[in-house]
Amino acid sequence: MKSKKTIERLFNEGRSITVYPLRLVYLETEFNDSSILKTGVSVSKKHHKTAVSRNRIKRLLREAYRLNKQKFFNNSSTSYAFMILYLSKEGTNSADINSAMKMLFQKFLDKTSNQ
Repeated sequence: MKSKKTIERLFNEGRSITVYPLRLVYLETEFNDSSILKTGVSVSKKHHKTAVSRNRIKRLLREAYRLNKQKFFNNSSTSYAFMILYLSKEGTNSADINSAMKMLFQKFLDKTSNQ
């Protein structure tokens, strides 16, 4: 996700779901290019001082998102903007991120299907 306006709207109007160490901020919206999902990832500079550790965690987050989005959003007709935030102060590994991402998406689907 690259649009500054969309990111601003996401944090001002969006809702959030947390499955430690991840938080998903989401907003139902329409995109000009008719895409269904637009996603960004973020890791706090305050908790992870070096760019190497931040970039590694962002790579893990993007990979977990890529692996799980087909399972959860394949038949979605509603378009959403997502921002996935990493909350923990410690480092992580791929398995932990992947399992947290699955739980986060399941929680998101449960919450949005009830509305």
